[in-house]
Amino acid sequence: MPIDYGSYFAFLLAASALVLSPGPDTVLVIRNTLSSGKTVGLATVAGIQMGLVVHTLLAVAGVSLLIASSTWLFRMVAILGACYLGYLGVQHFLHPSLVRVESSSRQSRLLHYKAFRDALITNLLNPKVILLFLALLPGFVEPERGDTSLQLILLALGLLVINLLWQTPIALAANTFRKVITQPQVQRWISHTTGGILLVFAGLILWEHVFHQV
Repeated sequence: MPIDYGSYFAFLLAASALVLSPGPDTVLVIRNTLSSGKTVGLATVAGIQMGLVVHTLLAVAGVSLLIASSTWLFRMVAILGACYLGYLGVQHFLHPSLVRVESSSRQSRLLHYKAFRDALITNLLNPKVILLFLALLPGFVEPERGDTSLQLILLALGLLVINLLWQTPIALAANTFRKVITQPQVQRWISHTTGGILLVFAGLILWEHVFHQV
């Protein structure tokens, strides 16, 4: 194996701590599952994992390092990510009805596509994920073992598995809870709460990566 087992285990522990910390990805999984059911929640999980795959490819290609090394490029990504989270948060206030019932297979496909798309874009524009791939993964790459690209891929695969093991049960648990959500006021409260959380994340991203750096 091109990676030392001890180092790989240490990486998995560090990655687990980061994955389990609250973030917009988890909020989206809960929100989409509550609103549209288990399969839409799992489509959200799939979108997040696809985002991690893209991050891995960018890291291997060196694009992530280019973005991080350019102050204005990184800030631009942070601003775009915050704006997208803000957009999703505002939508929760504009459309507070939580539970949806798919009336047709076409509508169901659209819900799955939207959940996948939102999760993918949110993950790709999340500065926390970009920094994870630039600050955490390289620290566990050992050039003397050769094939650094393969090492990055193996580390990213471990991260992806941790995400799946964490977010899939969340989607399934949220789907169980969805069955008891019948009161409109409860739906509005949950929708407004998740929308508010996404707006807070958007504000924190702007503060940490834009205004705080000025």
